[in-house]
Amino acid sequence: MDGFTFSTRVRVRFADTDAQGIAHNAAYLVWFEVARVEYLRAFAGGYQALRDRGVEAVVLESHCRYRVPVRFDDELEIRTRCGDVRGARFRYEYEIARGEEIVADGWTAHACVDAETLRPARVPAWLVEAISAAEAAATRPS
Repeated sequence: MDGFTFSTRVRVRFADTDAQGIAHNAAYLVWFEVARVEYLRAFAGGYQALRDRGVEAVVLESHCRYRVPVRFDDELEIRTRCGDVRGARFRYEYEIARGEEIVADGWTAHACVDAETLRPARVPAWLVEAISAAEAAATRPS
């Protein structure tokens, strides 16, 4: 998990696959979201903590590079890290692995917005601190 702060596991569901029995490209973005939500739960009190404070985090862009197909019942590890926090924006990077094999990688760019007006809002200081602490812990030598 070199360079990644956090990981979580998923198993490819039958519903994730297409007619050829291969995971559909859209499933990868869902798996990115699973990792993002679990990252926030582990380091920042969960996504609901943002919402409870009147902030939403919207997706601005997403990118996924599909390297190797995965199939029904494969167990995957989704690794993630968060960074590039500035102003209202931040970015997650992901790596999806099946065992030692990297099957996909990508990133999502986000912005915080006021939950009522949907106007951009700075990433809250408490969230910046939580992300910084989580990422610093990952880069400390062991």
